Amino acid sequence: MATPIRPAHEGQNSSAGRRGRSEARERLLSTASALFYREGIRAVGVERILAEAPATRATFYRHFPSKEDLVLAYLRGVDAHIRSDTQAAIEAAPSPADALRAIGAAVADDLARPEFRGCAFLNAANEYPGPDDPVRQVVLEHRAWYVATLTELFTRVFGDSPRRGKPEHAARHFVMMRDGAMTGAHLDGVESVGGAFQRGVEGLLTVLH
Repeated sequence: MATPIRPAHEGQNSSAGRRGRSEARERLLSTASALFYREGIRAVGVERILAEAPATRATFYRHFPSKEDLVLAYLRGVDAHIRSDTQAAIEAAPSPADALRAIGAAVADDLARPEFRGCAFLNAANEYPGPDDPVRQVVLEHRAWYVATLTELFTRVFGDSPRRGKPEHAARHFVMMRDGAMTGAHLDGVESVGGAFQRGVEGLLTVLH
């Protein structure tokens, strides 16, 4: 789905003091999320976040013991939002095929956002290449969920068709096309790439079963 920069929200059933701390945390996370997505994670330092939030260093470290904790919170917020949007698309669609089309349409729409800077998870993976890095682990967890969700939808689409393909192959093909669209739209043109991506999704739905 889309690549939002809004962080996940904390619970509401808390005291006034807790709400104050939560508001500060939300402000720091929202500011950092926008900067990380727009400019890159490693390019944005804590001082920049404190200046733009604004917040004190003590407030920052009360909520985020390190910059890595903030980065993980940023990516988990994006993950939570994408999961919510994906579930909403699945529940609103009249069929699994239409759910896949809706997910694909959301990707194409995302490419056209003026603030679009690619996939937050692909961007983070490029900045954190170490296989055991906690940031990369969050990226891999998100992608595993995404592939599993698509695989389940393709399983339902293919059903018992005699031309049935492998749902997991279709899901990974979908993700491969999505990754290409996310990275190539700014080079080859949003309309061209978005249209090609959606035609590719339709091809997976009609050719492989």
